[in-house]
Amino acid sequence: MLKKNRIAGAFAGLAVAALALTACNSGTPGAEPGATEGAGGAAETPWTVATDVTLEGSPTFDKITSAGVVKVGVKEDQPGLGYLDPVTNTRSGFDVDIARWIAASLGYDEDKIEFQAIASANREQALVNGDIDYYVGTYSITDKRKQQISFAGPYFITGQGLLVAADNDKITGKDALTADDTVCSATGSTSIQRIKEETQAKTKEYDTYSACVEDLKNGQVDAVTTDEAILIGYAAQAPDQLKVVGEPFSEERYGVGIAQGDTAFQTFINTMFTDGGSTWQAIFDKNLGASGVKATQPQVDAAD
Repeated sequence: MLKKNRIAGAFAGLAVAALALTACNSGTPGAEPGATEGAGGAAETPWTVATDVTLEGSPTFDKITSAGVVKVGVKEDQPGLGYLDPVTNTRSGFDVDIARWIAASLGYDEDKIEFQAIASANREQALVNGDIDYYVGTYSITDKRKQQISFAGPYFITGQGLLVAADNDKITGKDALTADDTVCSATGSTSIQRIKEETQAKTKEYDTYSACVEDLKNGQVDAVTTDEAILIGYAAQAPDQLKVVGEPFSEERYGVGIAQGDTAFQTFINTMFTDGGSTWQAIFDKNLGASGVKATQPQVDAAD
């Protein structure tokens, strides 16, 4: 469960370059940290790359084995969670490292991962089509989504919040929103649906949260809504312009999106989470620890 300490600049420095995976040591789905360093002095990681991995009855694993690469859907506009540095072209963030950890547990190093940025509205279809093997990117577990896909996890729990202009004293939380306000979020997100159902505010939708944040800075919308873990990152980037207000008004349980019905793959990932508590904590501390946020790893759901 997430506990937040709202201080200016809380997430400063979270969008750091992602650590490279280069070693190929033996491991298991739930391997505890065994930091590795490959040739050339590559940075250490809190996971090891497994060898001789077998997974019976998983179409996803069979597809990965046949292709020789892992195709992973992620976000790339969320500092501290899933971020692509436009200058260095490196990926970083808690979700990105969770995705790397899964790949390593399957036996695949960094150079065998193909990351794909996929908008919120297209995640289910990408999994249904087989365009990606799994998705890790602030993906809330919902019954509606389970009609098309399955989830492993949850691996993180947060709550929906509001981001407003730093000088906005009118909007103090969800209950302060009126029909005069316009709230922006990602198309297809649970956040925008909740605003439509529970407030009178007008809504605006984009493929990315960063587009909403730009509109907020330019005065085109009055608030941006999504999970507080994401919003605090944006506020930290521009503390003179933006602030997070109110208390969380939902519980968002982040899961790993996988093909529907692949129980073997689901169980594999859940076992990795359950047995790899110190690895999870190291990944969290690396990406979000500097924010003052305190979190404990949630218990995974039972397999479908």
